[in-house]
Amino acid sequence: MARIAGIDLPRNKRAEVSIQYIYGIGPALAKIILERAGVDPGKQIKDLAESEIVAIREVIKDYKVEGDLRKEVSLNIKRLIDIGAYRGIRHRRNLPVKGQRTRTNARTKRGKRKTVGAGKKKEEAKPAKE
Repeated sequence: MARIAGIDLPRNKRAEVSIQYIYGIGPALAKIILERAGVDPGKQIKDLAESEIVAIREVIKDYKVEGDLRKEVSLNIKRLIDIGAYRGIRHRRNLPVKGQRTRTNARTKRGKRKTVGAGKKKEEAKPAKE
């Protein structure tokens, strides 16, 4: 099991896809990393030699990934909230930040629909059975 940047990479996937499991590495950066490390992107992780895995680790050290990147992103959001920027207010209210409409859609960000009002109707008075 190859472990890079604190993440166990899936063994039965191509190296190019596998290293995208690391937070902060997408398709474009994955290609660049493997090219710089001199590793064939089509090889599966289980077929990589230890030296190739070490080479990938060394190249990834040059980039901000996983914990450091998560921390930077959360600090950026906190800064926006603290200075009272529009984007910070949207984060605070848990609404879409980048100008998307909210009248319809935005369900992922806003959560399940909250209905206001009756909910359950009271049962009508039934005549007593004799």
